[in-house]
Amino acid sequence: MIFIIKRRMRTRYWRVNPFHPEKNKIIEAASLIRAGNTVAFPTETVYGLGADAFNPEAVQKIFTAKGRPADNPLIIHVAYWRHLEKVVQEIPPEAALLVRRFWPGPLTLVLPKSPEVPHVVTAGLDTVAVRMPRHRVALELIRRSRCPVAAPSANVSGRPSPTAADHVLKDMYGVIGGILDGGSTSVGVESTVLDLSSDVPTILRPGGVTREQLERVLKRVRVSSERENLNGDEFIPRSPGMKYRHYSPRGELYIIHGNIEKAVGKIKELVLNWQKEGKKVAVLCSRETQQHYLQNDFKADLLMVLGSRKEPKTVARKLYEALHRCDEENMDVILVEEFPFKGIGYAVMNRIIKASGNRIIQL
Repeated sequence: MIFIIKRRMRTRYWRVNPFHPEKNKIIEAASLIRAGNTVAFPTETVYGLGADAFNPEAVQKIFTAKGRPADNPLIIHVAYWRHLEKVVQEIPPEAALLVRRFWPGPLTLVLPKSPEVPHVVTAGLDTVAVRMPRHRVALELIRRSRCPVAAPSANVSGRPSPTAADHVLKDMYGVIGGILDGGSTSVGVESTVLDLSSDVPTILRPGGVTREQLERVLKRVRVSSERENLNGDEFIPRSPGMKYRHYSPRGELYIIHGNIEKAVGKIKELVLNWQKEGKKVAVLCSRETQQHYLQNDFKADLLMVLGSRKEPKTVARKLYEALHRCDEENMDVILVEEFPFKGIGYAVMNRIIKASGNRIIQL
């Protein structure tokens, strides 16, 4: 295996059973967390890079390893109710309702922070983002570490998030303390971030829990626009994934927006044009349109089917895997069909738009 980061320190590696994680391996990884080091671990969403949330020096190692901007806050992962009580000032009734319904699971809550939480975790904000992951390995690691664990995604900042340990190895080997390999993640996109510190619960980042699911528990839920986070001309991110370009492959990614039949024709035209310029072009498509890209007169350099347009959960699971594959195959250009903005499909398109840097071809 070839690693893209030059080794500078020893990185421990453990392959663990995702359903029945071996106790000795979790204890070894947790000992690194307690010693102020960093460990990558699987959650149901993506792999996280964790450190003791109450140890500022350890948390700073996360930012250094990722090349993460200091004003981009982290999410604290907890395993117990008492952990939640330690990191927030209070737990309002609506937060308790959401915890009972969605935890453990892919929902992050933003609440007024406890004074004990270091400023480095929250990027100086008076709120903290916190969630309880559903993955057995993540929960056991947090329990054995005996502390809440601050953890963003375990990748170089701005790159596609990791949904398998191989992705972490390529990005993080040699710059973090350890990697727990628990196989592929099940959700495939990050958690939903819901701000409960404002008058109306507000989705800051769409993710594994949909707006429709939240509205079954809360009377009203709104979605934030990034303009709301401007302080003068300065953008103040209240959640990970809001300010900076994220999830980006090395090749230029374009979204083809419009009628799906016209989109297929446009994609085929663009592939041929870029190939004439000597560029390698990938197409990320739906199961419904796959056959149109397999005709004898057309051949993309890489064709990946993300899933059915009727099954956005499958598309979510495969998205980052596809972006990593494009990097492995050195694609210069990546063309992606637009998927329906419905349910978790909203989170899928949020990630694709971020990855594209708003390169959208309108039909």
